[in-house]
Amino acid sequence: MPVARPEPQEPRVIAHLDLDCFYVQVEQRRNPALRGQPTAVVQYNDWKGGGLIAVSYEARKFGVKRSMRGDEAKNVCPGINLVQVPVSRDKADLNVYRNAGSEVVAILSTKGKCERASIDEVYLDLTDAAKEMLLESPPESSEFTFEEATKSNILDLPSDVGDREENVKAWLCRADANYQDKLLACGAVLVAQLRVKVLEETQFTCSAGIAHNKMLAKLVSGMHKPAQQTVVPSSSVQDFLASLPVKKMKQLGGKLGSSLQDDLGVKTVGDLLGFTEEKLQEYYGVNTGTWLWKTARGFSGEEVEDRLLPKSHGCGKTFPGPKALKNHSSVKSWLDKLCEELSERIQSDLSCNKRVAQTLTLHARASKENECNSMKKFPSKSCPLRYGTGKIQEDAMKLFESGLHDFWGSRSARWSITSLSVTASKIFDIPSGTNSILKYIKGPSSNASTAILDSSSTPELTPFVGNVTQLNIADFHEEQCEPSSIKEECDNSISATQCRLIEGKGAPKKLSKVQGTGSILKFLSQSQPAQHEKRNFDGLICSHQGPESSSGASVAEQHGRDNINTAVDHSSGSGDTWMLNVEDIDPDVVGELPLEIQREIQGWIRPSKQATPKKRGSTISSYFSPARR
Repeated sequence: MPVARPEPQEPRVIAHLDLDCFYVQVEQRRNPALRGQPTAVVQYNDWKGGGLIAVSYEARKFGVKRSMRGDEAKNVCPGINLVQVPVSRDKADLNVYRNAGSEVVAILSTKGKCERASIDEVYLDLTDAAKEMLLESPPESSEFTFEEATKSNILDLPSDVGDREENVKAWLCRADANYQDKLLACGAVLVAQLRVKVLEETQFTCSAGIAHNKMLAKLVSGMHKPAQQTVVPSSSVQDFLASLPVKKMKQLGGKLGSSLQDDLGVKTVGDLLGFTEEKLQEYYGVNTGTWLWKTARGFSGEEVEDRLLPKSHGCGKTFPGPKALKNHSSVKSWLDKLCEELSERIQSDLSCNKRVAQTLTLHARASKENECNSMKKFPSKSCPLRYGTGKIQEDAMKLFESGLHDFWGSRSARWSITSLSVTASKIFDIPSGTNSILKYIKGPSSNASTAILDSSSTPELTPFVGNVTQLNIADFHEEQCEPSSIKEECDNSISATQCRLIEGKGAPKKLSKVQGTGSILKFLSQSQPAQHEKRNFDGLICSHQGPESSSGASVAEQHGRDNINTAVDHSSGSGDTWMLNVEDIDPDVVGELPLEIQREIQGWIRPSKQATPKKRGSTISSYFSPARR
């Protein structure tokens, strides 16, 4: 249910920009011969010519609508050009449209806070830019008014064809206008400039609405299409909303809007003005009642979020009629395809935008055959998202099995799946200073390490998320570790495969040796074997010796105990230094590694407890004197 948000104290300038029949414009840019021709974009589907997802304005003149199928559109408009959406993995591939939308967002975001609402919609908060224009070059003092701005549609302003532009120019340049309208006038000029820039740089036209809040801007952006903009002065809000059907309002198109119509007899937004705030709260609760009362008066405190990237990534497919999925193997086949695409998209987001998704969700629509409760909804299921195509596919199938168990109930019933989708959500920026583990297991001269970095060969690696400290790990054959207060000089008797951890007062603890592929150290041993390195992390220094070092381990241990309070000499040795805060290692990340490597890392960060000798006073009996006889 919607909740009312506090309104800002100062007036705002909010714009909503909507690209005109966007999919068609993208195809027209790819094939200029389609410009000016009746054109429609068809979603991948071979049934009756496929479903239309975008229709050009030339085709609309013939009566073609988006609700039609391709065959029906040809009957209405025989000369229509039907362009199919690119296909990948037997489903529609929208990447070309997503990328085109990103071009527009990059331009629009130069003037203010920008929120990408969908693939072809953007909200802009132009308040600061409008205030700056009002101070430096207000429209009324400017000798030249931007031509495109004079073509704006101003609500409640006479729109005679003959002198329309002159009337608009007069409204924009009013010296006696109130502060709110002056800000809107500046906003109209700014939006007109942005729309022209989008057209010049991308060849796309867009329509826009300019108002004091998101709700009103969204409502009017589609009033005058294509390639036009509409401004909503504060004085025009009540008259504009009075006759607007209640179902046209955002968040009132579903059950809440139906309840208003059926229970209260509300047909238009203006009808809500007849109800007090208390009455609406009585019907719909305090929060929703207040929201309805404010909405009827054009008030909205919703802010523009500073977001240029999508909040989630989703991949889905429908299976209508005879194409419904009726067994586990067909479901798994399609889930694997969807998860493969999802994995590519979140991996691209990670590489390009340094963002990670944390939740995987499966949605489905299903029905039971020969049962009265066949309309029961298939429950959505979620789990923590693990990066890697294989893991996403595995988890998605488990989520489907869980949802099917809740939906199915009796195994005697037969089911069919008509829709499947997987979504990656809860996307966050990676904290500064963190990197994927892939970066640290690359050997400059190793073919094996190059193969490790191939995402197609290692889909199971999970990026570090949360409080993870950057590890700049250079390549090495083995490590020897000691407390940061110890100064170690390497002798020639140390074996190249030994690694010791000395903590506290110098008590030695052996780390597992590198054997075969069982140790993570194997992947870090690809360059300069003779190099000597020292690494300091949270009280631990790890020194690397090459094969030429042959001093015995006992010598190093004794030397470490003898020099427990000696300062570390960082000048000796060579190589890069890497830092690690042991407390910041995420156990969940360690749990994603192979079992033998997990044991090795656990040995580093959680050494086994040492038995301590019992001291006097360590038991309760020590505090009582012997009983007298």
